[in-house]
Amino acid sequence: MGEPRGRYSRGYLPHIDAGRTTQYITFRLADSLPASLVAEWKSELAPKQEAKRKKELYSRIEKHLDRGHGSLILKNPRAGLIVHEAIQFYGGKKYDLHAWCVMPNHVHMLVTPLDGFTLTSIVRPLKSYTAKHIHDALGGEGRLWQPDFFDRLIRDGDHFDKVAKYIEWNPVKARLCDDPSLWPFTSFGRFTEG
Repeated sequence: MGEPRGRYSRGYLPHIDAGRTTQYITFRLADSLPASLVAEWKSELAPKQEAKRKKELYSRIEKHLDRGHGSLILKNPRAGLIVHEAIQFYGGKKYDLHAWCVMPNHVHMLVTPLDGFTLTSIVRPLKSYTAKHIHDALGGEGRLWQPDFFDRLIRDGDHFDKVAKYIEWNPVKARLCDDPSLWPFTSFGRFTEG
């Protein structure tokens, strides 16, 4: 646990801890996106204005993840269920859980941290717990998750709705199913009618 510390970086991605402010979090499997590819994209995008560069880089990362690169271990029903249940378990204990989706190689969550919890104190134990249990269930070892996570503050109600819809419809966008209600590891339909 800890107090919100505002903007910070652990050497990978910039973060912002803003207390009980709703945030969009994405974390991915360690083998889903080679660091060399991200470096190549950063080099290509370097001449662009910072805001456009960040937006384009994020778009390329999302498209790459949705194409299904890496081991895709979270597509295994046992692995997907471990993450899906862990996300729900910590809801109400560490964060208010608004939306989530476990994709084959990454995870999206829309949460509001509860008092005393930072993004790091939410994501780090979630990744640690799920990595151990996935390895136990499937016989794996080594690093499962990327060392860091992506987060974005939710600006307003419209932004919240847009992000929640993006999260819940991500399996359709990635062509994993034709209807979000058919994807087993999502919040779709749990809080609102389709």
